[in-house]
Amino acid sequence: MIQLIINSVLLGVGLAMDAFSVSIANGIIEPGMKKTRMLKIAGVYAFFQFAMPMLGWLLVTTLEEIFTKFSVLIPWIALFLLLFIGGKMIVEAILEKKNGKKEETEHQGKLTWKLIFVQGVATSIDALSVGFTIASYSPLRAFASSLIIGAVTLVICLIGLIFGRKIGEKISGIAQIIGGVILILIGIEIFVTGVFNL
Repeated sequence: MIQLIINSVLLGVGLAMDAFSVSIANGIIEPGMKKTRMLKIAGVYAFFQFAMPMLGWLLVTTLEEIFTKFSVLIPWIALFLLLFIGGKMIVEAILEKKNGKKEETEHQGKLTWKLIFVQGVATSIDALSVGFTIASYSPLRAFASSLIIGAVTLVICLIGLIFGRKIGEKISGIAQIIGGVILILIGIEIFVTGVFNL
């Protein structure tokens, strides 16, 4: 059991790094974020980091051949989603600056729940492959491992949001552009790591 906890915590830390980076970007974009909102956003990422390994485990234990073929697409999907979100944010920020909108309105509605859910999927989709790692686990052990991964992600993402919010207060004028660039870089990193097995 102790080995399961240690392995799951280490997996959780490794898997949460992309979500941590996105959390920093979101904190930068929305420096006035309240604590309850931070908890909800971190909760979304934690849920997906919990759900993806479980889904991966289910696919590996039932449809291994199909899942193996699908896993090749994971880096491409993450790249597309994060490039789209980051690019859209940059374009919107540039257009709003060009149109002379006030800073107060610039941050309203940027981090919609739809956007946060897409980020949650994009940053956790590589966790599907953890299904291979925990394929030998019983359903209960797989659930416990995924739950620990989700809990670790929750804590790490809260730290990222708090850190990003502090930065965002200092660079609020270009926060959305920086946040968009960070998301694009994360997408490229996931793609390069996944495709070239770095």
